Amino acid sequence: MNKKVAVIMGSTSDLPVMQDAIDVLKELGIETEVDVVSAHRTPEKMFEFGKTAHKKGIAVIIAGAGGAAHLPGMVASLSPLPVVGVPVKSSNSIDGWDSVLSILQMPGGVPVATVALNGAKNAGILAAQIIGATQEDVRERIISYKESLKEKVTRAAQEMRDNE
Repeated sequence: MNKKVAVIMGSTSDLPVMQDAIDVLKELGIETEVDVVSAHRTPEKMFEFGKTAHKKGIAVIIAGAGGAAHLPGMVASLSPLPVVGVPVKSSNSIDGWDSVLSILQMPGGVPVATVALNGAKNAGILAAQIIGATQEDVRERIISYKESLKEKVTRAAQEMRDNE
């Protein structure tokens, strides 16, 4: 059975950032489930999601949130699945630092892997790598993806030298 990644966010205003995770997961051939799950405005939905995601074929949860950014940590406290947190610089954010620290500074026993501010693309890649650790076809696509990154940099460097 192919494993899925859930991409959740605290608000639809986070979607422009979180779309990078959705896009890279799609590029890597990984099915996603996308939803808005607010820790503050829909806590019952968050509790239900956190407690049941592992029963729905989900292998990794990517949770993006801005401001106080409780969603990744709260979901991690409820779920046995790995959670990758994406701090989002939102309109109510203090330059994004409140979001970064809210996701990064988790207590012992409730880990959240945290990517850079607005770093949803890396969250998608990390989720794929987690799945790829046990699913060979995904691992092979990640190897190809990383090779394409190397080729892109090599081509760009050559073009720069050619234009000197």
